[in-house]
Amino acid sequence: MLRLALIIGSARPNRFADIPARWIAAAAAKREDFTLDVLDLRDQNLPFYEEPAPALFTGGVFTAPAAEAWRHKIGQYDGFIVTAAEYNHGPTAVLKNAFDSAAFEWRRKPIAFVGYGTVGGARAIEHLRGVAIELYLAPIKPEVNISMEPFRGVLQEGKSLDDYPYLGQNRDALFDELVWWAAALKAARDA
Repeated sequence: MLRLALIIGSARPNRFADIPARWIAAAAAKREDFTLDVLDLRDQNLPFYEEPAPALFTGGVFTAPAAEAWRHKIGQYDGFIVTAAEYNHGPTAVLKNAFDSAAFEWRRKPIAFVGYGTVGGARAIEHLRGVAIELYLAPIKPEVNISMEPFRGVLQEGKSLDDYPYLGQNRDALFDELVWWAAALKAARDA
């Protein structure tokens, strides 16, 4: 069985990220082709990148104990889903830092994004796709973009993400494609 991780990419006290994270996790629990662990960046205690040398020169070993624990945790998974808030047309600093706090453990694994914000987090996701490629991750095409209408509907009108059927369709397409790539890349890594 494939083992995937959902990384909650915001650490703000009043973050919206918990809503899509619960929604993703609840739908994932109904799947039989993968398991999903939730990795909340609030709980990782990652220092902002402060390594004396790039991971390329250290074999991927980090001096910061929290980063070292994080990279070992990341190494256990076959693929990733990330919640991506958009701040000032980009991703959160804590999420970018989480990518920087591991190196080789990301390689040759698929990654998918669930974005939210003014344009559904699309600009933040575009930044993160470039970061993912640099880390040898394989970003998949399907993504979930929670734009202003459902964002406000959830926060101000008491709606849920399930009140927007297209979001569920996009989530299911994301799951299907992520599983395909995770299985293919796991077989290739194992070979």
